[in-house]
Amino acid sequence: MKKIFTLATPTMLFIGLLFSFMPTKQPQLPKQEQAVLLPQPLPEPVLASDSFKKRIADSIQAYFDEAVQKKQVVGASVAVVKCDSIIYADGFGSRNSRLMDNVDKETIFRIGSVSKGFAGILTGIHVQEGLINWEDKIINHIPNFRLASAAQTKKVTLSHVLSHTSGLPYHSFTNLVEAGVSLDNIASRFNEVRPLQEPGYFYNYQNAIFALSGEIIERVTQKPLFEVIQEKIFDPLGMDRASATYEALQGDTNIALPHQRLRYGWRPMRLNKKYYGAVAAGGINASAMDMGQWMKFLLGNNPEVLMPKTMEKVFSPVIQVGGRRSYYQRWPGYVSSHYAHGWRIHTFKDQETEQLQKVIHHGGSVNNFRSEIAIYPNEDLGICVLFNSPNKMAKDCIPKIRQIIKDILNSKEVIEEDKNLKEALVML
Repeated sequence: MKKIFTLATPTMLFIGLLFSFMPTKQPQLPKQEQAVLLPQPLPEPVLASDSFKKRIADSIQAYFDEAVQKKQVVGASVAVVKCDSIIYADGFGSRNSRLMDNVDKETIFRIGSVSKGFAGILTGIHVQEGLINWEDKIINHIPNFRLASAAQTKKVTLSHVLSHTSGLPYHSFTNLVEAGVSLDNIASRFNEVRPLQEPGYFYNYQNAIFALSGEIIERVTQKPLFEVIQEKIFDPLGMDRASATYEALQGDTNIALPHQRLRYGWRPMRLNKKYYGAVAAGGINASAMDMGQWMKFLLGNNPEVLMPKTMEKVFSPVIQVGGRRSYYQRWPGYVSSHYAHGWRIHTFKDQETEQLQKVIHHGGSVNNFRSEIAIYPNEDLGICVLFNSPNKMAKDCIPKIRQIIKDILNSKEVIEEDKNLKEALVML
């Protein structure tokens, strides 16, 4: 059933949003059971008034204006999606700190490793088309691929590289990717690295071997990866300003420049070419509006691009991510994390209802850009934030923006907007 998002009277707004965010009784899944379900239809219709969206805009504006004024960030752009609508998109601060030119919702940023989520979806599209399979061996597509062990070389699958479970040490040959060495060359050099374990047994984050997923897609389609992404994702989803080449970024007139922190402020830096030879790992450029279109799709819209069952496979956890040092592991109510195919899948416990909730998430960092994206399937909510400077704010901007939205829903102002709401409350 297709979800709808319409304007409404204040009375209708309260009732619709109350049902949307009311906790529902769900089974308490053990940590081992990490299957992620696609968003389920909410009570219809899901409603939002102009006044509600203005309250969100004012609150997010205040949150980011303070960070810009305190020079915690140079610029940022934000998109918030509810069901099938972008309910908020805007920019803050400067594209270039020397020019003080404003960031807006169409300003292009590099999104770094948030690109990995596109690689997972793109793989799913080509699995759906029958060109590849999740369990395809890498060596069958890239014959010169070599690990130190011939036996292990034959075991590494497409699913392994997309879930960081190839058995290689942490960030193997990321330095070669950043130096611009071709993926074909890198594939033949993994025999210089001693695997730590058999494929599929443990998680170690990668860029180089992850990027081979894109190399495989190029080989089966006989097209450059940036063209495939444009054809299969950007164009059908209406991501009109998104791209996956250095030339496209450099040629745009509304781009955010990366910045380096100085003792008393920020200095703009040059754009670099890192990861444009490994697009699947970190080579996509996009605006907040582009990411809004992307999140609408991730929330279950546009099944013509990817069917729900295949998307469920993309989001299906493959391996547990241990430790407690990562920033997202300090978000309120954190329980556990897994990695799927280009996505982190977190479990959180709601501190009010104690119900478990899944969050589909990834962060990115490249060329001093920083990005965060999170999908809350149970709430049909998506949040994406793009920065053009490294900063501490990125570590918890997602849960803070989500809390801003929840606080507005629970505020007296929303409840008292219309006298009829009191009667509606009694009826509920």
